[in-house]
Amino acid sequence: MASSRTVCVMDASGHLGSALVHLLLHRGYTVHAALQPHPNGFQSVEELFPCSNKNLKIFDADPFDYHSITAALKGCCGLFYCFEPPSDHSTYDEFMAEIEARAAHNVLEACAQTDTIEKVVFRSSVTAVIWNESRTGSDLDEKNWTDINFCKKFKLWHALSKTLAEKSAWALAMDRGINMVTINGGLLMTPDLTITNPYLKGAAEMYEDGVFVTVDLRFIADAHICVFEDVSSYGRYLCFNHVISCSHDADKLAQMLLPSSDPSPPQSWEKARIYQQRISNKKLNNLMMEFENDQLLSN
Repeated sequence: MASSRTVCVMDASGHLGSALVHLLLHRGYTVHAALQPHPNGFQSVEELFPCSNKNLKIFDADPFDYHSITAALKGCCGLFYCFEPPSDHSTYDEFMAEIEARAAHNVLEACAQTDTIEKVVFRSSVTAVIWNESRTGSDLDEKNWTDINFCKKFKLWHALSKTLAEKSAWALAMDRGINMVTINGGLLMTPDLTITNPYLKGAAEMYEDGVFVTVDLRFIADAHICVFEDVSSYGRYLCFNHVISCSHDADKLAQMLLPSSDPSPPQSWEKARIYQQRISNKKLNNLMMEFENDQLLSN
């Protein structure tokens, strides 16, 4: 039997995963926090979750170990899935796509075998939407998919990984009748964000195409909970709350990403123009309006 208020967060050690754990506990859920084994310096459980809570249960769950996944899911009605690269392969390259797709397949297979799971919220990325040969033209939304061959051609490994993982998850979810929703997030703005973040490969092109979007941690965490709790949610949701479309925004981001010793932003930002936004998150915004109103009323 599943408790209707017991959910699993996997991997709970990343920025989004740990934020989700805290928000879900605050909302009264019992949370199974599934952590990958990270021997090389990830925060300890005590640092991640300093406040003891009787509704928090910690699990070791390796996305490549099917039995550890099913143990973490036992008794849960929902899963929030956020892939974190394994510590022994933390950079995105051509092999990461296979790793991430295999992890997604394993986790969705475990959900299919867990009869208490009612809904899966799968974190994907805007990079699984925006990249294709015809980069200009009509506006993009959640119906668009990144072209796999385009990613391989230009070595867009983050986009390739996210696209293949999400496609793998959707194929298994549809085959097994799993109720799944994806959140395709923009660049996650965290204090430790650097120019080496794999999402930023092709940043100048994203900027010029009007599809360079970012998202705050609290906004994307709220979006995950919103689509989980709203019975009408379905399919994919583009999730961002800021568009970098002018030189002021581009310079501000560049100064944040680059070392202080380098005062000049990348030369590829074009100063003279404001680029028109060509990506829409209306589907999520419409769903979240009522959710945010409920949040205000409950505070």
